[in-house]
Amino acid sequence: MNVRGNELATAATTATILRQAQATRFATLDALLPPTAPNPDGELITAALPDGQLAGGVLVHTENGPGTLASLWSARHLWELFPLVGQHGPAGMDALLRAWRLLLDRSIEATDPDTACLVTWPSRDVEVSRVLLDHGFVPLSVLAVRTEPVSPVPPFPAGTVVRRARPGDLDVAVQLALAELSYSALVGTTMRRPDAATLKRESLGYRITHGDPVWLAERDGVPIGLAECWLTDADPATMRRFPVPPGRWGYVNTVSVLPGARGAGIGRALVSVAHRELGLAGAVGSYLYYNPPNPLSSVFWPRQGYRPLWTLWEIRPAGALR
Repeated sequence: MNVRGNELATAATTATILRQAQATRFATLDALLPPTAPNPDGELITAALPDGQLAGGVLVHTENGPGTLASLWSARHLWELFPLVGQHGPAGMDALLRAWRLLLDRSIEATDPDTACLVTWPSRDVEVSRVLLDHGFVPLSVLAVRTEPVSPVPPFPAGTVVRRARPGDLDVAVQLALAELSYSALVGTTMRRPDAATLKRESLGYRITHGDPVWLAERDGVPIGLAECWLTDADPATMRRFPVPPGRWGYVNTVSVLPGARGAGIGRALVSVAHRELGLAGAVGSYLYYNPPNPLSSVFWPRQGYRPLWTLWEIRPAGALR
């Protein structure tokens, strides 16, 4: 084996050891955390700790150009770090972020306002949370899960009906989704893009046409709320991103209630129907993303039985990493 081959073999062995140690640490933090998925292809980063041990990670650069759905919740240029810090926890993360900062110094793109750094990490790892805060990251979003048994659907507010969306409802569904997007852009990762209406129309049109569970809430026949969901089979072994435990899950993508109708129980009615129907379709639970800075969703979703599993820590622009 040549020198380069030896280096690659050593790096692979180190990554395996770090991944195993990290999985053990994650298991002590949160019993719901699934096994760590293999890292994606990207740029390998390593950092030495004071005692000579190593932390590592994979850095992936993604460009979310016009016409991409991800551009509605992500910067145009996104640098995402998949850390492998083993059992080193906060010390490993600190060393890795310092190494990342040096890499960004060489990137002209990192100074662009429409750029971001992203690290996704277990929500209950408060020691590492402190390190991320110190380096300038903000917890803009969480992946939250609900594994409680489905509760009975409460009585609807007077005059309210919840029904499945049909192809003819696409226009109003898009309007409701855009209302949620506008609000979320003030308090989270959502980005206002010129093509937002087109992207939402394409996405919702696909879901409704293919029979995915999308519901409308109507009050006296007027649409005032939307719940867009679907079913997904989680297999951590094949998922690049940070997964939920194995099984069939309901994913709650968008829940929107028009401003004038909020506070009347419409959102709770929509979500209760969604939970019941997703459970009847075989879901072991449901998950979603919400923004902790959002004064509505940060209160609403915990009341519906959701709790954070992964926190998405972000810096915008990317060059603000400390």
